[in-house]
Amino acid sequence: MVDPKLVDLEANFSSAFSKILDSRLLKALADLGFARPTLIQSTAIPLALEGRDILARARTGSGKTAAYCIPVVQKYSRRNRYVINDLLPTKELAEQVTSYLRGLLTYCDKSIVVSNVAAGTSNHLQRILLADVPDIVVATPARVLALAQSKAIVLSFLESLVIDEADLILSYGHDADVRNILSGELLPKVYQSFLMSATMTKDVETLKGLVLRSPAILKLEEEQDEAANLSQYSVRCNEVDKFLLTYVILKLRLVKGKCILFVNDVDRCYRLKLFLEQFSIKSCVLNPELPINSRFHIVQEFNKGVYEYIIASDESATRGENDAPEEEDGQDADDTNEHEGGGDTTDEETSHAPSSTLKRKHDSASPAPPAKQWQGVNDKEYGVSRGVDFVDVACVINFDLPTSSRGYTHRVGRTARAGRSGLAISFIVPPSDWGKHKVVSCPTSKLDEQVFSRIEKEQGARGSKIKEYQFDMKQVEAFRYRMEDALRAVTRVAIKEARVKELKTELLNSDKLKAHFEDNPLDLEYLRHDKPLHPTRVQSHMRHVPKYLIPRVAPVAVQDNVELVAPLNPTTEKSNVGFVPFRKDTTRRGKVRGRGGKPGGRGGGGGRKKDPLKQFGA
Repeated sequence: MVDPKLVDLEANFSSAFSKILDSRLLKALADLGFARPTLIQSTAIPLALEGRDILARARTGSGKTAAYCIPVVQKYSRRNRYVINDLLPTKELAEQVTSYLRGLLTYCDKSIVVSNVAAGTSNHLQRILLADVPDIVVATPARVLALAQSKAIVLSFLESLVIDEADLILSYGHDADVRNILSGELLPKVYQSFLMSATMTKDVETLKGLVLRSPAILKLEEEQDEAANLSQYSVRCNEVDKFLLTYVILKLRLVKGKCILFVNDVDRCYRLKLFLEQFSIKSCVLNPELPINSRFHIVQEFNKGVYEYIIASDESATRGENDAPEEEDGQDADDTNEHEGGGDTTDEETSHAPSSTLKRKHDSASPAPPAKQWQGVNDKEYGVSRGVDFVDVACVINFDLPTSSRGYTHRVGRTARAGRSGLAISFIVPPSDWGKHKVVSCPTSKLDEQVFSRIEKEQGARGSKIKEYQFDMKQVEAFRYRMEDALRAVTRVAIKEARVKELKTELLNSDKLKAHFEDNPLDLEYLRHDKPLHPTRVQSHMRHVPKYLIPRVAPVAVQDNVELVAPLNPTTEKSNVGFVPFRKDTTRRGKVRGRGGKPGGRGGGGGRKKDPLKQFGA
C-alpha cells in the first residue's frame, strides 16, 4: 500500500505518461487503482525508458515495485521476445511481485509470459514451465543459478536485471549465488539494471559496483520521520507472563485491529496458537514448514481482513542472525531504518555504509541455541518480516525479542505504514528470570537485555524512544489461574500433533487443489487457515470472560462472546436483583400439586388406591 504523502499530486498516469506508456498498460493501471504516480515512480519510469540503470533508495510504501515493473513491461510491448530477470530475497516477495506483474498484463492477450520459479516446485516441473521461454522470470538467486547452470534457462539473451530489496539479498544467505551469477559468463555484456532498496548499506554499495553502469541514483526521503507514527513499548516479564499478558491484551481487546505476533521458532508458533485456542481466540500460523502457496494465501487473506491475528516465526532468528560487533559502535541509523526521513529526490547519493564486512559476523561470545530447538525445515528463502506487503497492521507484538537490532526494525516496520499510526509491544525476559520455566523457555531470550540495549541505542539515534509499559499486575493476576490451566493443556505431544495436522492439511490444499484454484480463484475464499488445532483437552468455559475478572479501569466494550456472570459493582446493582434466599421459596408451599393430582399435601400417590368398579353406579 502506497503512502498518500508520497504521491505526486502534480501528475497522473493518463496525462503524464500517455505518450510513453502503452494504452493497455494505462488501462491495467486504472483497474489496479493507480490514478497518480508516486514521487519515485514519476522520476524512475522516464529514466528507465531511456535505458538508464537505476539505483532507487526509498522506504517501504513508496511504490518501488511499480517503479521497475511498469518500465520493463513497457519495453517488452515495443520489442521482440527477450528475458527480464527479477531477483528477490524471499519466496513470499516473489509471489507478491508475480501477482502484481500479472495484474499489469491483464490486457496484453497473454503475449507476455511471466514465470515464478522461486516456488518450491520440483526441478522437472520448473523445466516444463521454462520450456515455453518466459519473457519475465521472477526468482530467488539460488533458483536462477541452479536453473542457469542446468541450461533450463538461458541468460545470454537478458535485457533487464532487477534486484529488489537489494539490502537483503546478500544478508539472506544469497552472497555466493549472486556473485556467481554476476561474475560468471551467464549474463551478456550489455543489459539494463535496476537496484531497489529501502536503505543504503555496505551490501548495496557492493552490488552497485557489480551491477550498475553510470546509474541514475534516486534518493527519496520525507520531511517528517515516519517513525513518529509508531508508538513503541517494552514489557519486562518472565516466560509464563508472556502468555498471561498476551491473553489479556487480545481477549480484552486492548489492541484493536489486525496484529502480528512474532516468535523465534516453529514450535512456539503452535504453542501460542493452541494456547489462544483455549480462549476461542482464532489465529493462523506462518512459518517455513508450510508450502509457499499456503504462506502466500495466508498473507493475502490477512490483508483482506479474513484473519485478525498471525503468529509468525521470524526467519532471522531461525538462521541465528545476530548483531555484528560493529553495529554497537555507531552504525548509521539509515542502515536499518525502514521509516526514512527528511530531504528530496536527488541524483547524488552519499555513502552511509557501516564498517561491517559483507558477510555479517556472529557474536562469538553468544552461545548458540540448542540444535533441538530448530527441528523444522529451515527455508532460507522464507521471509515475512521484511518486504512482504502487510496491509493495515495495527500492532506488532514481539512475543520473543529478535536476536538483532536489525531484526527488530524489520519487524516493527510491518505497522505504521502508508501514513497510518501503529503500535509495537516487545516482551523482554530479564536474565534473572530466564530458564526458570523450562517448558516454555526460549533459548534466545537469555540475551534479551543485551539485544534490547542495542535496539534502544539505534532507535534513539533515529529520534524514537521505546517506553516501558507498566501493567497493573494486581488486576491482571485475576486471569492467572485461567492462563495456567490453559497452558497446562498445551503439551509437547499436543504441539507435535498440531504441527503434523497443519502440515498435512496445508500440503493437501497446496498441491492437490492448486490446479482447481487456478481455474476457480473465487474458491480460495472458502479455504481457511485459522481452523482450530485443538490440544488434547478443550475446556469450553474458557472462551468466556466473567465480568468480575474484567479490570474496572480497562476501556473494554462488551463483546458478543463475553459472558457477564456477575455485576461490575454489586452494591449498585443489588436493588435490581432483589433478595435471593438460600432455601427455596416457601410461599407456594401447599399449592403445588402432588403425584395424585390434588393440590396440597404429599399427593395421592402414597395412599391405598380405590377400586373404580365399586363406585360405579348403574
